Amino acid sequence: MSASVKLQMAIDQIVAARQYTNSLLEDIDQKNWFQQPVEGINHIAWQIGHLAMAQYGLVLFRQRGRKLEDTELMSSSFRKKFSRGSTPNQDPEFYPSIQEIKNVYERVYSQSMEELRTYPLEQLNEPVDNPYAAYPTKLGCLIFCAHHEMLHAGQIGMLRRLLGLTPIR
Repeated sequence: MSASVKLQMAIDQIVAARQYTNSLLEDIDQKNWFQQPVEGINHIAWQIGHLAMAQYGLVLFRQRGRKLEDTELMSSSFRKKFSRGSTPNQDPEFYPSIQEIKNVYERVYSQSMEELRTYPLEQLNEPVDNPYAAYPTKLGCLIFCAHHEMLHAGQIGMLRRLLGLTPIR
């Protein structure tokens, strides 16, 4: 399989995962974004902030390193609040506003799609530093981005049910 086909498959998976996540979010009232219907689980706001942070890491940072203009995508404090291992907080004051969380989520996705359009195919099989989640290459990071988002989409689907909403699928 050619590098361009592999890249396109990864892009298609990222796009499909994002479309599915967005379909889960459409009818969740923002007043419920910080609810933890069961103690110890994440809330919608954390899920979306985490997806933005992870996509930045997998599709942008792991591919081409950090750029100065990345601070316009998301701040360091944003990344820390939503990083792996962070503990969800029900207090909305702890987090950026829902609108800012959504803006970062959308900005990172838009920047990812823009940079993937001109991705240097010769880099796909380059290794990435530890720790990596599933695959030790740059292509692996792109593939895992979609897998990771679908994992969290499942959690969002569970949160929907716990909030009393009907399942999407």
